[in-house]
Order: sequence, then C-alpha cells, then structure tokens
Amino acid sequence: MFKDLKVKHVTGILSLVSFVFSLPILASVTWLLYMKSYDCEWLFKLPRLQIGISVGLILVFLVCNGALLFLRARWPMVAIIVVTVPLTLMFTVGLALLGSNSLESRRVPATPLWFKMKVDDDGLWNNLKGCIYDVHVCQDLAASSMPLKPSDFNKKKLSYVESGCCTPPEECHMRYVNATFWEKDDTPETDPSVNADCNAWKNDRDVLCYDCQSCKQGYVKALKSKWSKLGVFLVSMAVFLIACHMALFLATMWEIHCT
Repeated sequence: MFKDLKVKHVTGILSLVSFVFSLPILASVTWLLYMKSYDCEWLFKLPRLQIGISVGLILVFLVCNGALLFLRARWPMVAIIVVTVPLTLMFTVGLALLGSNSLESRRVPATPLWFKMKVDDDGLWNNLKGCIYDVHVCQDLAASSMPLKPSDFNKKKLSYVESGCCTPPEECHMRYVNATFWEKDDTPETDPSVNADCNAWKNDRDVLCYDCQSCKQGYVKALKSKWSKLGVFLVSMAVFLIACHMALFLATMWEIHCT
C-alpha cells in the first residue's frame, strides 16, 4: 500500500513538472507573434515562418498535454510515441535554426546558409539597402553620435548593421570625423581583392558602406542572432520535455506493474 502511494506520488509530481515546463512553449508563441521584426526582415517573408512555427508550437503544447491527460494512464506506450514525435520535430527545427551542418540547407528558411544566399542575391540586396536607408539606421546613429569624440565613439557599442553598413571596416584605418563621415589616408589604395570594402566606402549618406561585404555580413549576423535564440530555445525545451515524459513513462509503467 505504501509503495503504491509512493509511486503515485512520483507520477503526480512528474505530471505536474511536465505540464509546468511546457508553459514556456506558449510564452514563446507570444514572443514570436509580437516580437519586433528586425529592420527590413519582412523582405525575406519571415513573418510567415514566425506564424508557422507559432502554430506548430501550439500543436506541440496541445499534443504533449493531451497525451498526458488522456493517454498516459491507459496506453502509456502510445502516449510516449505521440509525445516524442512532435518534440523530435521541434528539436530538429531548432538544430536547423542553429545552423547544424547536417541540417542546414539553402532551402530551409531562417538558417545561416539561407540568409547568406539571400543577401548574395543582388536584386534582393538592392531592396534591402533601400529599406535599411529608409528606416534611418545610419541616420539615427549619426544623430546620436554627433557630440562624441573619436575616442568616445570607439567605445560605443554598435549593432551589427550599424557597424557593417554605417561605418568603414577598422582595417581601412580611416580617420573619424563623425559617425558617417570618415577621411581616408593619403596613401595608395590597398589591393581591392583583399580589402574591397575600403574602396567601396563613400561619405555620401546614400552610399556609405551599403555596397560592402561587411554590410551584408553584419545584416546576416543580426538575423542569425535573433533566430539562433529561437533555435536554442527549441532544442533546450525539446530535450527537457522528452526527458520529463520519458521519466513519466517509466514511472507509469512502474505504477502499472505495482497495481
């Protein structure tokens, strides 16, 4: 009798833990639906992906807790299979967003390789350059940095896009006048095949470093940073919930054996 109560107590705790730790999935749906899209991200049509992942996460939450309530006690084997399948899919999507070499593909949206392929498309990049200009990323940087001295500006923490698109690369060794105006040294131009961004830089606010590789790289880093956070969350939650449900499955089988 005491042993039966102990087993039921363990399964009850594990059931509660599995439910409580599935709640962050719903919280992530709210974050996905309402998070600020990075500047010009809509040109990649990623809001559709955000909605798709949100719907998938809601289904994962419903499947996990539905199996917990209606299948675990009667058909534990069916329950663990029903739970493991969507969680494994969630884990796989998370790995893809993190850029796992075995999963990353130019056809899988929001992966690092996919972002790189997109910004290398000249037609799309021309639209992105115009959008970055229209949302005033560099103009805002110039306005906020107006009173700064060169030493103070060097200490300022810049975003990936500000660093890549609004200022010349550090290796160009240009002299700071203001955030978007830099003077070149009176020395022969460096080999453009080695440092093409230095020659691509223009003090014209319509040009700046928008044609630089550093601008493309900065933009990709900004997008990767956001989507990799989602990838970390999906992988972590999937691993944790699979472990919780597996422990619950073993406890349930123990409970059935004891009765």
